[in-house]
Formats: sequence, C-alpha cells, structure tokens
Amino acid sequence: MAKHNGIWSKLLTSVRAGAQELGEAWADSQALRILDQEIRDCDVELRQSRESLAHLMARHTLAERALAERADKIDEYEGYALKALESDEQGLALEVADKIAALETARGQEQAHLGQLAASVAELRKSVAMAEGNIRRLKQQLDTVKATESMQRAQAAVAQRYAGPQNRLQTAVDSLARIKLKQAERGARIEAAAELARHEEGGALERKLRDAGIMPDGAGAEAVLARLRQKLPG
Repeated sequence: MAKHNGIWSKLLTSVRAGAQELGEAWADSQALRILDQEIRDCDVELRQSRESLAHLMARHTLAERALAERADKIDEYEGYALKALESDEQGLALEVADKIAALETARGQEQAHLGQLAASVAELRKSVAMAEGNIRRLKQQLDTVKATESMQRAQAAVAQRYAGPQNRLQTAVDSLARIKLKQAERGARIEAAAELARHEEGGALERKLRDAGIMPDGAGAEAVLARLRQKLPG
C-alpha cells in the first residue's frame, strides 16, 4: 500500500509540474501582447496628461496677464489718488483709496491662484516627464525582448536543422556524397571499358596484320629460337 501511495504521489507531483510548465509557457506567450497593450494604454494616458498640462499652462499664462493688468490698474488709481490729494480733494482721494484697497485684495487672491497654478504645472510637468521616461524604457525593453526572441527562434531553427539524428541537411549532404561516389565509380567503369575496347581493337588489327604476313609474329616459337641462337657462343 505504501508503495502504491509513493507512486501516486510521484505521479501527482509530475502532473503538477507539467501543469505549471504549461501555465508558465502560456503566460510567457501572452506577456509580449500584454506589454504591447500596456504601452498603448500608457501612451493614451500620457497624451491626456499632456493635454491637461497644456490647459494648465494656458490658464497660468492668462492668470499672469490678469495679475499684470491688476498691477497696472493699481498704479493707475494710485496716480489718481495722488492727484486728488494734491488738489485737496480728501473725499475723492478716500474713494480712490477704497478702490485701490479692493484692487490689492483681488491682486492677492490672483497671486495665490497663480501660485497654485504654477505648482500644478510644475507637478504635472514632472509627472509627464517621468511617464515619458518610463514608456521610453518600456519600449526599449520590449524592442530588445522582441529582437532577442526573434534571434533565438532563428537560432533554434538552425540548430534543429543541424542537430539530431534526423538532421535533414546532413542527410542531404550524405546523399550528395554517395551520388558523387557512384558517379565517380560509373565514370571509372566507363573509362575502363573504353580502354579495354581500344586494346581489343588494337589486338584484332595486329592479328590481321600477322595473318597477312605484314607484321612479323614476334611472339612465335621460331622467333624465340632465333633470339636464343644469337646468345650461343660463336
């Protein structure tokens, strides 16, 4: 029973490991697609942030202009108040002073608003710059991963072609070598046959000449005896 339990435990462990590998493979296959979509979403958000930044910068510019106009208006009414005092128009001078006080109060509020806008612009500008940097790095990393993935797939394809007992390219090379060897053997046989044919033709012609008495039969018995007699002492 314990033995069966051990086998069952190993089987379950193997199944879990296989399922985990399949899950990881599926997750890896989806990673690039998910990252592509994330980058597109970040690009959309970044574009919206840039639009918001442009809107804030425009409001800040308008607030600066309004503040400058308020300051000019205060200077203008201060001039009126001085002239009223010079003319000893105390009541009029007091009215102008009330106007100046109201303008200064409004200027203070506008300055506070301008400061808030400036802080918002600076903060949003920083956020946009950070988002741009992050997206740029993500795109660079994604490009690197895609390039590496493409290169490794090409390398794997090449390795698969050149490696293993079922190497189709090596099989083709071996077949080519065998074909060349067979062609060389066939050529040698053809050349040998041609040489034999030439010898046979030459032998047949010599026999015809000897039979006709035109070519002496140097291999006959009489020729051998004649050659031997020449070696005898005088």
